[in-house]
Amino acid sequence: MSRSNKRIEKTDVVLLSTHKKLAAHELAIHQALGENIAGLLGASFCGMYDSAVHKGAGVYFIPSDTLIGRENNSALGIESNDDFFGGMIDLPFMATKAISHPLLTNPTAQPERWPELFFRRTEDAVLEGFTVFNSVDALRAGGLLLLHGAVRIKPVLATAGRGQIVVTSEAQLAAAIDEQDMKEVALWGLTLEENLQDVVTYSVGQVQVAGITASYYGTQSLTKDNRGETVYGGSALQLVRGGYPELLKLGLEEPVRRAVAQAMCYEKAAIMCFPEFIASRRNYDIAQGRNARGQMCSGVLEQSWRIGGASAAEVEALMAFAADTTLRRIRCSTHEIYGEASLPIDAKVLYSGDDPEVGFITKYTRADLHDRKQ
Repeated sequence: MSRSNKRIEKTDVVLLSTHKKLAAHELAIHQALGENIAGLLGASFCGMYDSAVHKGAGVYFIPSDTLIGRENNSALGIESNDDFFGGMIDLPFMATKAISHPLLTNPTAQPERWPELFFRRTEDAVLEGFTVFNSVDALRAGGLLLLHGAVRIKPVLATAGRGQIVVTSEAQLAAAIDEQDMKEVALWGLTLEENLQDVVTYSVGQVQVAGITASYYGTQSLTKDNRGETVYGGSALQLVRGGYPELLKLGLEEPVRRAVAQAMCYEKAAIMCFPEFIASRRNYDIAQGRNARGQMCSGVLEQSWRIGGASAAEVEALMAFAADTTLRRIRCSTHEIYGEASLPIDAKVLYSGDDPEVGFITKYTRADLHDRKQ
């Protein structure tokens, strides 16, 4: 996914604002990871990007979200995955979970360049569901899915599991659709998919910084935030030096191997179907659970081609690989704790404080030094 084999030395690492508004704790994490990535690159961390100051090929970017459109970002000079931590894609809907489901047959609304080929190539790697771009299609899609059981409605810009609604009737479906921001839906999309029970969510991904590649699988945990809502609580990752083939050499259990295979299928389809796609950080969430008919299902929920919740563990592993060239494997985890809590003695705290938006939260990483080598 790099457009050039020639790596240019980086001197400045900067954070780049996008349409996504960051909470105080998220910005603090991005700053901490920016400092660590600068260390990997032998560069200086310079804070927020300033177009009047940060110019030339020596600048390395950490965008707050997936970048949309090469033309929109041409001034940045991002030509390959050596130039930034994250991803760049053609159009808004391509950057979100909207591409994890096809449109209805004969939809009343759809964006330009909707990638039908992508869905043909990923149909065995995703759950049953639809993506829609207006309320009419949302009601129709929800009605079709309700014939087989409960439906999960997912705003595509929401993160950490927030904003999702599970409905079991036409009345609940209509009420949930009424709650959506239809201007946002018209641009970015809205997904509706079968609701699974007894779910395990795997994370599969790959990161590339300073010529080092790490690939991984892991599981996510859930926690309660300060309002009592169930949200993302962290990821525990098994990381190897190298690409997905190195990951597949591990003695993976069948559910994990299936999750890795589905993530690889999804990523291969993206590379083939989105010609402007570049990404140095790629993460895929794969859910495995039972549907309303009692069938075991597995599928990619969404992709993350941007700095994300697991990135602190990813960067921790990259630093370990850089420090020890004989290291082939490491276990790293991220943790998000709401409210006051006692922490493990080996916790590496990245943020702890009273965030204006979410209340008191602590974020930290751990690395398992007893599982470093194969």
